[in-house]
Amino acid sequence: MSRIYKTTGIILKRTPFGEADRLVKILSPEFGLIGAVVPGARKYTSRLSGRSELFVVNDLLIVKGRSLDRIIQADTLKSYPRLSGDLGKMAASQYLAELVLSIALYEQPQRELYELLNEHLHRLEEISSGQSLHSHLAQGVFHILVIAGISPQVHTCCLTSETLSANFNNPHWRVGFSFEEGGLIKLAIPESSLSTQQEFPKITRSLINQQLNAVELSLLQRLGHPYLPQPRKILPPEYLNDFLSLAWVHIEHLLRNYAQYHLGKSFRSADLIDPLSPLEF
Repeated sequence: MSRIYKTTGIILKRTPFGEADRLVKILSPEFGLIGAVVPGARKYTSRLSGRSELFVVNDLLIVKGRSLDRIIQADTLKSYPRLSGDLGKMAASQYLAELVLSIALYEQPQRELYELLNEHLHRLEEISSGQSLHSHLAQGVFHILVIAGISPQVHTCCLTSETLSANFNNPHWRVGFSFEEGGLIKLAIPESSLSTQQEFPKITRSLINQQLNAVELSLLQRLGHPYLPQPRKILPPEYLNDFLSLAWVHIEHLLRNYAQYHLGKSFRSADLIDPLSPLEF
């Protein structure tokens, strides 16, 4: 890489640095994560001040440094102004940014991750009143986990490889989910199906972190699709009620805890979302 290089990048994190500078983390499609100083960005008169705000996409001219690079020019291509005006949207966006920062690599092309993040920031910005924030957030997390190679197994049992489908005929039907095993576990598995000689009830009690009902499983299994599932097309009419919002909250929490388990860190921004939900669970 030459001493001065050009790239496009989105600001994922910013912190004060020195007396008037700003330290930023940038995701670039060409170079992956970049840590860089923005000189004088905290000065009111600085041309780089607004261009180093969260989720601003810039064409950048950067000087390579020994430990930190230095941004000397930034031309804004895109921003997401409607995120900052909504506490829930901003918290959700910062949550996705924390997740991306946990999996993105330095000095490695990250174009797919870069484009995916921008797509989900756009979707969060476009959410209208009455739409579920948790549904968009859950799919964003799921898509990022797919790129990271740690997405959960949501179509087959992790212990038996049996295909699992939602059972709407039994209102008490449930399926287990294990962080350790990496996805679904059928709650009633014949002992002969297991590869070990241990008693299955003891295994499930120690493995299962959460149980899902039929609605939650149906929604979870479709998060890998490009767009959110349309409940009216996949759920029986009697399930299209207020409990649908609660299902999305449960799924988002499930994927959040799963990601935190596998990445070994918590996402502080995600905690800001919980008080915004009127649902108790």
